[in-house]
Amino acid sequence: MLELKNISFGAPSEGKYKEIIDDITLTVPDNRFVVITGPNGGGKSTLAKLIAGIETPTSGSLIFDGEDITGLSITERAKKGIGFAFQQPVRFKGLTVLDLLRIAAGKTLSVSEACGYLSEVGLCAKDYIKREVNASLSGGELKRIEIATVLARDIKLAIFDEPEAGIDLWSFQNLIRIFEKIRAGSSGRTVIVISHQERILNIADEIIVLAEGKLSQKGPKEEILPGIIGSGYATNVCPRMEGGAKNG
Repeated sequence: MLELKNISFGAPSEGKYKEIIDDITLTVPDNRFVVITGPNGGGKSTLAKLIAGIETPTSGSLIFDGEDITGLSITERAKKGIGFAFQQPVRFKGLTVLDLLRIAAGKTLSVSEACGYLSEVGLCAKDYIKREVNASLSGGELKRIEIATVLARDIKLAIFDEPEAGIDLWSFQNLIRIFEKIRAGSSGRTVIVISHQERILNIADEIIVLAEGKLSQKGPKEEILPGIIGSGYATNVCPRMEGGAKNG
């Protein structure tokens, strides 16, 4: 279980101090699929980075499985079972997909095991296992490979920051199927997704709405989603989806 207790975070902005996250307290139970949404600039990605350990709160505490992790780095949190997937996955010239999966797993996966994780995210393993994680891969392919690395790890809490960013419609549809599969699984894994896409919001167990750095709403999808449909932060078209090619 993840607990945020009176979390605040601020930073200098245009010569002034700006409160980006303002006194947020919330609990995310185990084995839940939670989507955090809200208007642009509301603090969604910052909150994700605070949970992952990329940023450190200026006040408050984070408790994970009963342990205070507020002062732990992203690496130390990863060892506790917290994984973070960036909006734009990193490319690694010279590193193969198999290498990346083995690094993520922290052990020497067999080719068969690695192929299994690729299959879970809808990639034909034989076409990708020896490919380099470089510019030859599309945004959609990279997103799915990154999710495969999350699956390969012993993750208790997986955080995805706007996973729909920069991918086409076909890739987005595959992304939805992957998240539906993760949600339907019995692994006990908790997933937090930062998104304003209605199709992702629609498969959530719970929706959290952030606005101006504050917790605006929190509750079951059935309670929250009807009230935010049609708002600027619950949309059903990604910026690059119209006319997108099948890039993975």
